[in-house]
Amino acid sequence: MSDERSNIVLVGMPGSGKSTIGVALAKLMSRTFIDTDVLIQISEARSLQEIVDTDGHMALRRIEEHIILGLCCHNTVIATGGSAVYSNPAMRHLKSNGIVYFLNVDPPRLISRIHDFDTRGLAKDRNQSFTDLFQERMELYRKYADVIVDCGNLSREVIGAIITMNFNKEELKLP
Repeated sequence: MSDERSNIVLVGMPGSGKSTIGVALAKLMSRTFIDTDVLIQISEARSLQEIVDTDGHMALRRIEEHIILGLCCHNTVIATGGSAVYSNPAMRHLKSNGIVYFLNVDPPRLISRIHDFDTRGLAKDRNQSFTDLFQERMELYRKYADVIVDCGNLSREVIGAIITMNFNKEELKLP
């Protein structure tokens, strides 16, 4: 496969399993794993929540865009922050060298996985509810996704296998 689209990019809401599935997928496929939220925290030397509390959610989105635009990697599994889809330049960059998989998880399941949204470091307006955020982002996830994975009750191993099989199929189609 050409290195041109050799990355696997995971997008989705907080709690959708991007990091957990990303680590399992990287092991399964013998690839490097990058979590852009971790890169943000390292570069800023503070948590996502501290960034939101101090500088606001739009600052977090700008930092996230800068981090993503700085990525230069191949054969890597990339777990993005849930708000990466707000940046068209960042998503174009990710799509230029990767296949984007949207991990679609329904709101009740997301809510059951995340116990405290106020400490999660969400890039959202303070007055915006989780449901409003979900609806706003859903359109963007679908817009940028090359593949939508309806996660439902599937285990991370099954989701990893689905992505691996799809990616290998995609591999045959790419120049």
